[in-house]
Amino acid sequence: MILGVGSDITDVNRIAKVIERHGDRFIDRIFTPTERALAERRRNRIETYAKRFAAKEACAKALGTGLRAGVWWRDMGVVNLKSGRPTLELTGGAKRRLDAITPAGHEARIDLTISDEGATALALVIISAVAVRGG
Repeated sequence: MILGVGSDITDVNRIAKVIERHGDRFIDRIFTPTERALAERRRNRIETYAKRFAAKEACAKALGTGLRAGVWWRDMGVVNLKSGRPTLELTGGAKRRLDAITPAGHEARIDLTISDEGATALALVIISAVAVRGG
């Protein structure tokens, strides 16, 4: 069953301007160390940051809280599974919210797609509850 859906479109140029103006202060406030390490290795680092920013916005919407009720930027980190598929790893307030909306006998699954084209980054998050076998 679907617990939440969120989407976001982010202007890559806006992220570039914020990074130019605030640098590490912005990056440290918004992104996890894992996200930062990945972005800094990439030639298209600004687009990488913009896609992850959009993913965090989309996730906060899918959780039903936005960036409040104890859900903070770095509580949502974009990670890749061994297959390469992106997903979100939640900690802190985001994890508590996810646990609160996940029905007993189920586990949460977060599906994420991210993309960029030109000056636009897009993310779509679907949070589902999957029945636990034998539970």
